[in-house]
Amino acid sequence: MLKEKAGENAGKIWTALSEQTEGLTAKQIKKATKLVDKDLYLGLGWLLREDKVTTSEVESELFVKLV
Repeated sequence: MLKEKAGENAGKIWTALSEQTEGLTAKQIKKATKLVDKDLYLGLGWLLREDKVTTSEVESELFVKLV
């Protein structure tokens, strides 16, 4: 069940990121997807493991961009 949830969350995050060519902050992704912190990071972990996104820290905020 958790694996399915991770995949669903990853899909929501990927969709939000695909609409933005320059990427989004974690806060912007949460707003776009309406995910809570733990679900956001579960989905990001999935996407990172699949090499679908890159992350960086910009002004003390997590910034995510599609590869």
